[in-house]
Amino acid sequence: MDRMTSHPGPLRLGQRIYNGMPARDLGSEGWHKPWSGGNGGNCLEAMKLADGRIAVRQSTDPDGPALIYTSAEMTAFIQGAKAGEADFLLS
Repeated sequence: MDRMTSHPGPLRLGQRIYNGMPARDLGSEGWHKPWSGGNGGNCLEAMKLADGRIAVRQSTDPDGPALIYTSAEMTAFIQGAKAGEADFLLS
């Protein structure tokens, strides 16, 4: 798994980063596929933003919307998934 590093993207100074913004506005560099698997290339890509938040996009739609999460939200999600709290999604 690639280690995610902060990358500011091509944002203009003062540009607002918001949930659902076009992922292309965050740039094409710095996206990683930490959750890829044997699903034919359909996976999530994530980028750690300069302010510590994490952007997530669908790899097959890199110009589509980006979901923006705080570090605490992503930590809770990953820890919950590791603890089996999302197993109901697999059945």
